[in-house]
Amino acid sequence: MTTLMVLLRQRIRRDRLQLALWIIGIAVLTYASMSAVFSTYGEEQDRKEILGVAIATRTILIFRGTPNGVDDGAFAFFLLFAWLALMGGLMSTFLAVRHTRKEEEEGRAEAVAATGAGRILPTTATVIHGVLANVALGLLTALALIASGLEPGGSFVWGAAMTVSGFAFLAFGLFAAQLFRTSRGANSLSVTFVLAAYLLRGIGDAAGTPSADLLHVTPAWPSWLSPIGYGQFTGAYVENDLTLLLIPLAFAAALIGVVFALQSVRDQGASLLPGRAGRATAGPVLSSSFGLAWRLNTSILLAWTAGGIATGLLATSLSSVVNQAATDAPQILETLRNAIGSEASIEEAFVAVFYSIVGILAACCAVQVGIRARQEEVHGTAEIVLGTPVPRLRWLLEYWIVGVIVIVIVLAASALAGIAGAGSAADPESLIPNVLEAALAQLPACLVFLGLTLLVFAFLPRATIPAGWTVVGVAAILGVWGPILQAPDWLVNLSPFHHSPVPSGGGTDWTGGFWMLAIGLGLGAVAVWSMRRRELASGG
Repeated sequence: MTTLMVLLRQRIRRDRLQLALWIIGIAVLTYASMSAVFSTYGEEQDRKEILGVAIATRTILIFRGTPNGVDDGAFAFFLLFAWLALMGGLMSTFLAVRHTRKEEEEGRAEAVAATGAGRILPTTATVIHGVLANVALGLLTALALIASGLEPGGSFVWGAAMTVSGFAFLAFGLFAAQLFRTSRGANSLSVTFVLAAYLLRGIGDAAGTPSADLLHVTPAWPSWLSPIGYGQFTGAYVENDLTLLLIPLAFAAALIGVVFALQSVRDQGASLLPGRAGRATAGPVLSSSFGLAWRLNTSILLAWTAGGIATGLLATSLSSVVNQAATDAPQILETLRNAIGSEASIEEAFVAVFYSIVGILAACCAVQVGIRARQEEVHGTAEIVLGTPVPRLRWLLEYWIVGVIVIVIVLAASALAGIAGAGSAADPESLIPNVLEAALAQLPACLVFLGLTLLVFAFLPRATIPAGWTVVGVAAILGVWGPILQAPDWLVNLSPFHHSPVPSGGGTDWTGGFWMLAIGLGLGAVAVWSMRRRELASGG
């Protein structure tokens, strides 16, 4: 067996669970979403109303796609493709950084490079691994679409668009790994690139030229700057034009060529952008173990808080648009009510849905705090701290406290942003109490995920990272998409997000919130107490 095949098998084996969750999860979500689309927008007149409202308001197009008719496939492509391509892009960039810069950070890349593999073969194996993952994603997505009853030709065009956009994101992830000295920096830039690609595509759709019948839009130039935009240019189920996919394919090939050129001359552990020099002396914040735990998580906090602020602004600044849209197309209100499981007004439902997204962001931030504790243990720095008069119980308790603080900050920042955005609403005084209560309602579920992550860290430390992200990801899908997709109640009820209180004019039921609060505090207490006698597990 060649060295390249050995390296490729190692990557496939290492990612077998993680990639299976990504690929199968996206395919299942695609199939389930198609059922929801057909049941909610089964009539042609309903689809015409939705497209007419989307094109008239334009803001809705940022969160959907390019309108291209009311046929089953074209309408589904408009609703779903951009979101699925976004998830595929995140999968690809995380894969790229995980097998390149992360390996250098851990010291494993240097050991592999000292063998006959050299510098280039490990990167080659990562490229092939990423290509295979995206091909599998595109193929399974196409099969899910065909299984839902859509025409095979357009379904495979959809899958090809997913695959090629994933190639572009994979290439950028590999390039970002060359730029930064840490995997965190590379992942941050990669995620920013994926989100920027989604936003540029959305701006291009919103600024596009509509047809006279208000069923089609020709995207504006920003869409030409986005790999997701090129995927939409295929016009799956209508034009089925694969020609323009050659552009993101060429972009990916060129960027991968640059990556190989840099990899061949760059020293192990080095980066194109030099790391920022640290201070000669520590500040007062670093005078305690709690201060160190806080400082290690500040960059995480800033990133998720920015997302919370953006989501909070959208939750209220778009209220007038959503009111008009719901008047023209009542199906929108029905969909929002299904998502939150409450008979709320359109403004209340819209705020609740967006703040459930804020809750997911805050929960992800809390999960990363728990993961950071595990990373400190793996890197050996936790052992140095615990070598001082800092007991294990206190050390983990400080991480739990930091986790609670970051949750509160993300939720508070989103609430302030929502209040600022409420100024554009028709009745801001009635909207502000909903915003404050919706933000507070996310706290119990976030504490559950913080407690779960730390509990896994205390009992199964090596499973902390995959378990933390898997649990919050599955719960987010069940909590937000489950009711819309008409999933069984017992399955939806497994998600803590589903039990977050929903503010409505008739009063707010906090029963589920209080239960989640008690469970979250209990999980945190058990995790911290269990850390008293646990031995450090430095192995990855």
